[in-house]
Amino acid sequence: MQEAEFIIAGGGSAGCVPACLPSDESAVSVLLQEAGERDKSVLFHWQAGFARMTKGIASRGWSTVPQRQMKGRSLWFTRARLIGVGSSMNAQSCARGNRRHHDAWAEECGCKGWSRRGILPCFRRAEADERLADDLHGSDGQPGVSMPRATLPICDAFMGAGQEWGMPYNPDFNDRAQAAVGCCRLTQRCVRRSPTVVAYLRGAETRPNLTVKKGAQVRRIVVKRGRAVGIGMTDSTVHRARHEAILAAGAAGSLRFLLLSGIGPADHLRDAGVTVKHDLPGAGENLQDHIDVCVLGACTGPHSCDGVQRLNRNARTALQYLMLRSGPVAASLFETGGFWHAGPVAAWPDMQSHLGQGSRIKRGIASIDGWGITPDSACMRPRSRGTVRSAFSDPGAAPLINPDCKAEPHDCEMSLRGLEMASEILAQPALKPFLRFRGPPGRHAKDPAAPFDQPRKMAQADHHPVGTCRMGADEMAVVDPQLRFSTVKGLRVCDASIMPGINSSDTHAPTIIIGKKANDLIRGVQPIPAANLPGDQNARRRAVT
Repeated sequence: MQEAEFIIAGGGSAGCVPACLPSDESAVSVLLQEAGERDKSVLFHWQAGFARMTKGIASRGWSTVPQRQMKGRSLWFTRARLIGVGSSMNAQSCARGNRRHHDAWAEECGCKGWSRRGILPCFRRAEADERLADDLHGSDGQPGVSMPRATLPICDAFMGAGQEWGMPYNPDFNDRAQAAVGCCRLTQRCVRRSPTVVAYLRGAETRPNLTVKKGAQVRRIVVKRGRAVGIGMTDSTVHRARHEAILAAGAAGSLRFLLLSGIGPADHLRDAGVTVKHDLPGAGENLQDHIDVCVLGACTGPHSCDGVQRLNRNARTALQYLMLRSGPVAASLFETGGFWHAGPVAAWPDMQSHLGQGSRIKRGIASIDGWGITPDSACMRPRSRGTVRSAFSDPGAAPLINPDCKAEPHDCEMSLRGLEMASEILAQPALKPFLRFRGPPGRHAKDPAAPFDQPRKMAQADHHPVGTCRMGADEMAVVDPQLRFSTVKGLRVCDASIMPGINSSDTHAPTIIIGKKANDLIRGVQPIPAANLPGDQNARRRAVT
């Protein structure tokens, strides 16, 4: 049996942060358990490796249950099997989302200290921005943050087309005017990925009071007399947590550990054959994710990254990256896009779009003969809510993940409006020299169900699952604003599962600051006063017909 003051189950975007920061105090020992292995392949460190990762390489291969609004399709649910987890294989977006969403956590959900003003210092300390250093941006934190270095000419044309359509240009979506088109800042340093495992954990692993166990299969949380006292492994060993056990395995993973430990909705646990230890009705509820729909654009020539997979071009582009830090390998492939209003009464942006610099980037997306692009869109404030449940008491079985995507008619309508917006932007003069064909959304088909038929054939989860261990002050909340359980002492959750509502952007950066905030809470550090936020400068909404 191994002992430590803190044991952390999960070494992903959030878990790596508290793993190394408390261990800078010599008296505090930390044990980090991660089922994934070392990130040895260069694909985990090169930006364009993202395209290979989401297709199944380094993923556990989980899928959702069949989705009723997707004609029974099961959506791929990427779950990384390497240290760093999502931050080691995502598109590196460093978008924070709209401040009003974070303010709603504090004002509507009773999560004191989690407003944008309250967590802004965490955002600043979670950045080593290469260009910006002010009240809103940090330059001496971790991980590295920079602007894209390898956008293609078609990316500039896309931003020009967005402006022709009616969107202003904005070089910074974070805490400035969000409703705009532009390039997203990326978590990279020196044209190389800067995941949390590199930014936080790599340098700290030499400390004698930090132990990182890779390939460690967690089985359950050990609870005695209402207190979490350790983590049980699949080989029946138990590691004792003298102070706290911390779950940081994501919206599906952390919930899975709770259910296997007998902590969750009592009726469900009995049905799954698990002995009930603590009845927690809200555990596994409130699952949310962004669902991505796209149109396809066929290029007039080699204007995208399609074709790089050919062996001769693959070797050439790899050499270009190694020698010059440029070329397709240096691209995150989704760094261009924007935020806009799709709903007729949306007070702040409710739609995010990206320009995929290829037609085969994501799993399940159709390919194009030649070169193509994949403009996509996702509703940032979906109303659909799903669940994560346990299939069996077998720790090796995947959980039953049901986002129930597009269950709400509002979400389907927003998806169609997003497709219309993407299609209209592709039709603008700035993109005319680059495109020979664009896929129509089919909005005006005679069959009312037809417009969404083609989009849902290629709809994909954006890999932004949140909410299953939601924090709050009501009876259905799983953890309080300190990320602690009311029924189990010595246990916290530190990952995106604690979000009351899904963030209105990619969730990578907000998940990192959850780790930062958790570290402050664990150490009892008083919140750093935030600077005044600038006024709301969102552009006036353009009506979409």
